[in-house]
Amino acid sequence: MAAATTRTRLRQDAERRQDAERRQDAERRQDAELRQDAELRQDAERRQDAELRQDAELRQDAERRRAAIRAARNRPKPRPWVLPVQKYHLTGRFGQQGNNWSSSHHGLDFAAPAGTPIRAVGAGTIIEAGWNGSAYGNRIKVRHRDGTVTLYAHLSGFERKAGKVATGTVIGYVGTTGNVTGPHLHLEVRPHGGKLDSAIDPSRWLATKGLRP
Repeated sequence: MAAATTRTRLRQDAERRQDAERRQDAERRQDAELRQDAELRQDAERRQDAELRQDAELRQDAERRRAAIRAARNRPKPRPWVLPVQKYHLTGRFGQQGNNWSSSHHGLDFAAPAGTPIRAVGAGTIIEAGWNGSAYGNRIKVRHRDGTVTLYAHLSGFERKAGKVATGTVIGYVGTTGNVTGPHLHLEVRPHGGKLDSAIDPSRWLATKGLRP
């Protein structure tokens, strides 16, 4: 009787240990599954975050490109031609005659304070610069792409004396050198690089460039 009771208790103990081990195994499996689920969720969240960041970066890049395009469209285009001085009043005009000239006036005079910057009216190449006798004094010639030569006379000094110039490049300064009665820029326009007798009215020529002196 005692032996049977002992065997019964041993079986019961063994069953309890097996039950306990099964529960532990089940808990371990459950914990493992929970950890795996958590890792899968974290991986999914990381992928989602990465995709969201990538989408945001793509949108930002696209917006930057659109902004650059808008800025380029709205940016004022460089003017191909400009007036030679910015603040002035006109005195001698083309074709005038009088004691100030040996013949009719071949240019347009922009009166301005001595030292006022003089700008190339258009892109071109300086072909002459220096002293040119008692009539012009210090003068610069610029040949433009179509062959037209513009002449700037009575300069007090030079900023550029050779090389290529862009529209609006400062090439010298208003002065009183040569035959003058006061500080001014004498501008001549000679189509196709012609001589003095081929000079045309600078006012009309500038008007064809959209400028009204």
